[in-house]
Amino acid sequence: MVARNALDALAQRPLGFLTSAWPWRSAGFLLASAAIGAGAALLAWILSWVWDRSGPLAVVVVLPPLVVLAWVVALYERRRLPLVIGTPAGRPLRRSPGRARDVGYGLVALLLLWWIDLGVLGVAAGLPLFLMAAPLQPTASTAVAWTVPVVGVVLLPIAAYPIATWAGVRAAMARAVLVPGDSELRQVIESRARLVDAFDVERRRIERDLHDGAQQRLVTLSMRLGVTALDLPPESPAAREVSAARDQVQLALSEIRELIHDIHPRVLADVGLAAAVRDVAGRSVVPVEVDIDLPVRPSAPVETTAYFVICEALTNVGRHSGATSARVHGRFGAGRLTIEIRDDGTGGATPDAGTGLVGIADRLAVLDGRMILHSPAGGPTVLRLEIPCDS
Repeated sequence: MVARNALDALAQRPLGFLTSAWPWRSAGFLLASAAIGAGAALLAWILSWVWDRSGPLAVVVVLPPLVVLAWVVALYERRRLPLVIGTPAGRPLRRSPGRARDVGYGLVALLLLWWIDLGVLGVAAGLPLFLMAAPLQPTASTAVAWTVPVVGVVLLPIAAYPIATWAGVRAAMARAVLVPGDSELRQVIESRARLVDAFDVERRRIERDLHDGAQQRLVTLSMRLGVTALDLPPESPAAREVSAARDQVQLALSEIRELIHDIHPRVLADVGLAAAVRDVAGRSVVPVEVDIDLPVRPSAPVETTAYFVICEALTNVGRHSGATSARVHGRFGAGRLTIEIRDDGTGGATPDAGTGLVGIADRLAVLDGRMILHSPAGGPTVLRLEIPCDS
């Protein structure tokens, strides 16, 4: 079982848990609360200093800095969550719906949680370390010097369990308060994105193997059959058999080329989205005008997703729309790649009709993209695709 967080790691076998990074990550998570404690100490010092000079008015004076510090603590809590929930450390999770929730949790962390974190870490790890240091005590007897450290060594790996347990509970609580939208559903979406990436990598591998392996062997076989045919008497049975075999090889080559193109077209990887879409448009049964102007190439996942959803959309146009022409328009804008496919067909397209629109929406959802369809009865049909990207 692959642990996604510290609590999952506790369910592993003891040796697997103790030799993993989770005990260290959990200890680091709790130790990081020392920074919150330092902030609380600074705030207490400011309150004491102002109280000596202003009396009860100090509470009013310190209130704004307290709110700001609580919000900063909430941001700090969100930043360190990845230490015990399995995402790369330092990567912030999505923001919560409002700052009031952040400030409230930050106040609780300032006043209560940080010293519980350090207390659990100090007791769980400090006691075994203290026992292991018994030989360093000048008054320790020989029996104590040899027995007590052994107890400390035995307790040290056991200490990893309460540390990881409290760290996991703390992280789950912080995540529930600070990142309420980042639930199991989000994990499913991220998992689906990883699967799609894996499928795309495998698709590229298969395309490369077919292109560099089977296709090249068939080309070589076709050439050898051609050379053999030159050495045979014309119209002889052997010549006719060789010619028929060569025709079959050419047919297999044509089918492999079509298969390679459907798996992952080489023009997409070599030249980019605009050229790949023009290639698809050139083979479409409906005349397609392509107007894709991108100043830079998008990332590979965005480019691959855009290509295949455009292919699916143009296939729908050719099969179901009854259109005489279509147009593909693509631009970058506002952090998104926007693709618009328009046709002059009969309209009436809906995702419920089973025309591949659901598959388009699912593929876009992996990258947090969206599909907007406008297809009134009588047409025209406009399919707008929006994919977030960094370019």
